[in-house]
Amino acid sequence: MEHHDLLAGLIRLHVLHHAADGEIYGQWMIEELGHHGYKLSPGTLYPMLHGMERNGYLSSRKEQIGRTFRRLYRATPLGLEALAVAKARVRELVREVHDPAPVDQP
Repeated sequence: MEHHDLLAGLIRLHVLHHAADGEIYGQWMIEELGHHGYKLSPGTLYPMLHGMERNGYLSSRKEQIGRTFRRLYRATPLGLEALAVAKARVRELVREVHDPAPVDQP
């Protein structure tokens, strides 16, 4: 993914946003992100989901569908708190980008 280092944070916010609304799973998230122009492989998304779970932002459970299992993710209280903070920062950034005030530059 081009500009991965910058966009990875936005992808994590998308994940938290959807995981705050209800349970998500990896393939659905890949497709949802694709609607927003992000092209992620399972090899990129799943380590990100596992890392977010390890860091306490997501919790997961396994669901059996026929003979296969699907891991479902949901935002934790820490994830919801982080999402609220991130939304405030994104709103601030969007205001600044759309209505830049003159700033004294060194």
